[in-house]
Amino acid sequence: MIDLIVSQGRVADKTARTVVGAVRTAKALEQRYRIKGNAVGRAAPAATDDWRVSLPQARENLVDLGAAVSASIKRGNLTILASNTCPASIATLPVVAREYPDAVVLWIDAHGDFNTPETTDSGYLGGMVVSAACGLWDSGHGAGLRPEQVILIGARDIDPSEREMINRAGVRIIPPAQVTPQTVLSAINGAQVWVHIDWDVLEPGFVPADYQVPDGVFPAQLRALFEAIPLSQILGIELAEFNAPADDASSNKAVSIILDIVAPVFEKLAAERTI
Repeated sequence: MIDLIVSQGRVADKTARTVVGAVRTAKALEQRYRIKGNAVGRAAPAATDDWRVSLPQARENLVDLGAAVSASIKRGNLTILASNTCPASIATLPVVAREYPDAVVLWIDAHGDFNTPETTDSGYLGGMVVSAACGLWDSGHGAGLRPEQVILIGARDIDPSEREMINRAGVRIIPPAQVTPQTVLSAINGAQVWVHIDWDVLEPGFVPADYQVPDGVFPAQLRALFEAIPLSQILGIELAEFNAPADDASSNKAVSIILDIVAPVFEKLAAERTI
């Protein structure tokens, strides 16, 4: 069975269109696969603010997201999170680490998100998500993820000090050109996986995101990963940072790409009659 969770509360959102993107993604999944989403969080105006402001503001939303993911896991369901922002994972990754201590996290993102309050230049909470889950700083929402469990897929926009910490911690990186089923299957080595996708991992022009980073991964590469990873190994999927265009045609085109990428998972579920 599937639990579709829709993050609707502000967690460091810099634009109102990421909440819209989460809704559009969820509605498309609901319509195609006849599932029902569960909206979590309370809306607040988007802003460009420092993590010292956005983190406490998001506390209630993060607590509720963590609880929703925990409940899904305890039910034994496949968790699908349509998320407005990557910082929402400050709440979800510690839950994954607690409930699935041996799982690998595939962090599919153009960025490492491994800065800390001491190293960040921007002060943006989204750049410190994975480091928080790994316990390099205290977000107030738990940790427990071992760095060696994390594989950064498609990461290419990494600060020098951040890269030093990534290397020192033992976090693995698979750059865009090397993102193939063979390299990823070899890296996870039969482990169960929790998958997070920030759409800025893609080559610009496919799915709008807050950041546009050239030399990215292509949709077919991500779809191939979901085709290759056995369904029994996929514990959950987070789909984050779709900055939905205001015009329906562009938004629908992007949603179609998103659904095509994750379609192999749902096709396998349908084959097993577990949707």
